[in-house]
Amino acid sequence: MRQISEAIKATVGHPGPIGVFDSGYGGLTILRELRRALPDADFIYLGDNARAPYGTRSFDLVYHFTLEAVRYLFARGCQLVILACNTASAKALRSIQQHDLPGIDPSRRVLGVIRPTAEIIGDYTQSRHVGLFGTPGTVTSQSYDMELVKLHPDITFTAHACPMWVPLVENLEADGPGADYFVEKEVNALLESDPAIDTIILGCTHYPLLYDKIRAYVPRGIEILRQGGIVASSLLDYLRRHPEMERLITRGGTLELLTTEEADKFSGLATIFMGEPSTAMRVNDLSAPL
Repeated sequence: MRQISEAIKATVGHPGPIGVFDSGYGGLTILRELRRALPDADFIYLGDNARAPYGTRSFDLVYHFTLEAVRYLFARGCQLVILACNTASAKALRSIQQHDLPGIDPSRRVLGVIRPTAEIIGDYTQSRHVGLFGTPGTVTSQSYDMELVKLHPDITFTAHACPMWVPLVENLEADGPGADYFVEKEVNALLESDPAIDTIILGCTHYPLLYDKIRAYVPRGIEILRQGGIVASSLLDYLRRHPEMERLITRGGTLELLTTEEADKFSGLATIFMGEPSTAMRVNDLSAPL
């Protein structure tokens, strides 16, 4: 911990890459869109695969793991970190922003994926009935419910947990026939809960890899929102409004992929998520920067 703290102090005010954190692979769907929006920016992606999934873990554990990852990325020089994970955004973001950043370095920023999605949802729904597919942790946290109530009090919101969808994706079954049963089951359950839904949020970064199957079972006329493009647009807007942060992003177009698990496995799945050849490096200890 002391080594991390010293490394953070040494990088205060120095330009660095944008950090992107997820509990595993799903945040790569966000990273892909971020890189399209900012092709000349440098990025470091950290996947905590050794402790995934986060979706079923307690608030305290998710907060502890996420804070550890954020501090690690700060120590690697990141002035801005995106929590490209709905569970981490739901269970840890607010505490880190309000209670930890002031003591670590008040000039740095940590942003999540829930607020940007909630902000734009009113532009899509006509019926003012919105649904969400998410992990059990995201749904239980009610973070989307709270954001939508604040921003769009006229919207009726229904969240539905899909505990089997992440394992399907990570076991490379997203395109297989076995996925159809679980996708159709959850789609039917959500729409039976509120038949007036006309917009559905994919509230987990793994779910875009199931998009084609979800689209096949969701009736035409219902919008399905993927978060990657939304988060990328939100980040561009944030940097326009905060030029002091924009100046702290290095511009070499580089990407470093890190995982707390086995690097070869991560590289293989990252290639699928990113749509391009990807090579990762393993981080053995998040309490010590490389």
